Amino acid sequence: MPQLHVLARAAAAACLATVLPAQAQEAAAASEVVVTATRTAKAVDKIPGAVSVISQAELDRQYQLADDPSQALALYIPGYAPSRQKMTSTGESLRGRQPLILLDGIPQSNPLRAGMREGYFADTAVIERIEVINGASAMQGLGATGGIINYITRTPREPGTKFTVSARLSSQFRDDSLDWKLGYSLAHKSEAFDFFGYLGTQHRGVGYDGAGRRLGLDVVQGDTNDAGGHDIFLKLGKNIGDQRLQVSYNRFHFEGDGDYRNVNADVAKGVPTTAVKGTPPGAPPRNEVKSASFDYRHADLAGGAFTAQVFKQDFASLYGATNTSTFQDKAIAPVGTLYDQSEIVADKAGLKMTWVRPDVLVTGLELTAGLDVLRDRTEQHLAATQRTWVPRLDFRSTAPFTQLEYEWGRFTVRGGVRQERARLNVDSYTTLAAYGSRLVGGGERSFVKAVKNLGVVMRFAPGWSAFVSSAEGFGLPDVGLVLRAVNRPGQSVAGLFELEPVVTRNNEIGVNWRGKAGSLGASYYDSRSKLGTVLRINSAGIGVLDRVPTTVTGWELSGDARLSKQWNVFGSHARTRGTTAATAGAPMDLALGARSQGPDKTVLGTNWQPRSDVSVRLQATRLEDRDVNFGRVVGTANLEEHFRGYTLVDTAASWDTAYGKIGAGIENLFDRQYIGYYAQSANYKDPTAYWAGRGRTFSLSLSKSF
Repeated sequence: MPQLHVLARAAAAACLATVLPAQAQEAAAASEVVVTATRTAKAVDKIPGAVSVISQAELDRQYQLADDPSQALALYIPGYAPSRQKMTSTGESLRGRQPLILLDGIPQSNPLRAGMREGYFADTAVIERIEVINGASAMQGLGATGGIINYITRTPREPGTKFTVSARLSSQFRDDSLDWKLGYSLAHKSEAFDFFGYLGTQHRGVGYDGAGRRLGLDVVQGDTNDAGGHDIFLKLGKNIGDQRLQVSYNRFHFEGDGDYRNVNADVAKGVPTTAVKGTPPGAPPRNEVKSASFDYRHADLAGGAFTAQVFKQDFASLYGATNTSTFQDKAIAPVGTLYDQSEIVADKAGLKMTWVRPDVLVTGLELTAGLDVLRDRTEQHLAATQRTWVPRLDFRSTAPFTQLEYEWGRFTVRGGVRQERARLNVDSYTTLAAYGSRLVGGGERSFVKAVKNLGVVMRFAPGWSAFVSSAEGFGLPDVGLVLRAVNRPGQSVAGLFELEPVVTRNNEIGVNWRGKAGSLGASYYDSRSKLGTVLRINSAGIGVLDRVPTTVTGWELSGDARLSKQWNVFGSHARTRGTTAATAGAPMDLALGARSQGPDKTVLGTNWQPRSDVSVRLQATRLEDRDVNFGRVVGTANLEEHFRGYTLVDTAASWDTAYGKIGAGIENLFDRQYIGYYAQSANYKDPTAYWAGRGRTFSLSLSKSF
């Protein structure tokens, strides 16, 4: 699309906006909204792209309603797909593509074998804010074809020592619907050092829908109902002049209780999948995540600011037992009787170094240079029978990068390049019997790719800025899906075309305004992958990864307006259109399904603060109808999807008292009965996974500091 036409569309969209971005509610000016996910702290009006920051206050308000990070993202980030309300995050995309998830810069995503359980890696109580870079980016490495979601953990801000005890209860006032959570934190800040520690435990009962039926559980992929867990987080830092040393550690465990089994839905009558008391086969699904890092910063090293991070992340995700045809092997048990469960284990370690030097050669020219080193070892096995499903994937990459940024009056011009140099080693292995027990030769694949970014920001009036950007993201297809599904003889890792990398280019144009009266953001984007990936589920229930081109276009609006000292309103709207082809070279006439993109979404709400110690929030989320791919089939995969939209309304309030901060919330205020977006669309007519969403749910929280 010509740039002038794109600019006209963005400008028209901005003029139609009647509300101004929730993510900037806490800021009074653009210079106060600073993000670090771009490898160096930058004010948003100097970043050529759509950037969102969810503040601690906004997170606290949303967690009064639902203690679920994916629901917070779905509310505050226009292009984020609706939450599944499950442990699995399949379908929770960002602008129709997968984001790279980070915790203080430590990668949490598993792009080599994306089991879609990476959304549960830390307790929400340790998160201070969330930074989101919308659209493809290479700044943080492999896997950010949809953008970057960086969870920033808490750091003590005020001198002294503070102890905080927190408790949260949530219920639908049915016998087994009680959720509870207890947490204890210690924050200390002095000239000698600063420290933040958290210890929390939680248990979640079973939810009910708006019709009073017990919700069905995803007993295979993982569910947040009938589950519980705990988290321990430690962060210790010390400043020495211009230098800072910091170490952090997080250990998170979340596991199902296994107290319920599902009852199939009657889709024709609109009766969703439900659950009754009973014990499903095998061990309950669980997530076990450990993250650790050592960070070093020097504010004045050779005339620039230097940062380095050494990190380690261990991830283990067990899935529930199933007798799917994929797991059957008549040499072990009669076909149809063998239950097994898979487990993904990923071990990451790496180094990130960044050096930022202002005024290089000329005043206003800033140089950013750095080097990333990553080692990722990922595998997937069947836990009950100890069979290999995905062999160990030994991935190593070295990625030097450099970027120049020039400040010229009202303009900021930024351009950079990152060279990905990666190797993937896989030993020979034998596929499961369902794929013919094929011997696949091992080998090495190497990848060298330069990914680039270029953008311009113009500040054309007080508080106003506009940007144009083009950025690339580098990723690999889900290597595990490709390798485990080899069903032809004589194949080898070195010769599989399906392992070619995915490069996504995101072109975007937008306008932003931030001031004391509110804020506004509008953008239009066009994201393309010439050799993308689409997962299609065939008639046997087996996922097949097709290498076909994909294009996603869309526009987004977000904003807030401060009507008075007591009132402000906020809202957003996102429209996403993704297309692909049946096969490489075929017409781009297929819509991306719910596994890849969400429906059009509108969020509106208001905050009321009648007194300095009291605040009340009312919000509504509308998901629009979506009907795509009528009668379309690729192989034996049925691509037709239908979704009847719905509107959900929530309310929450908080009160600062002498006894602590008291919070109360009502999720799904009007007890709307609905079937979730993913369950309606991707699980079209599937009686085992036709899940309803939660009905009216009440929550109460108390936080007391000493």
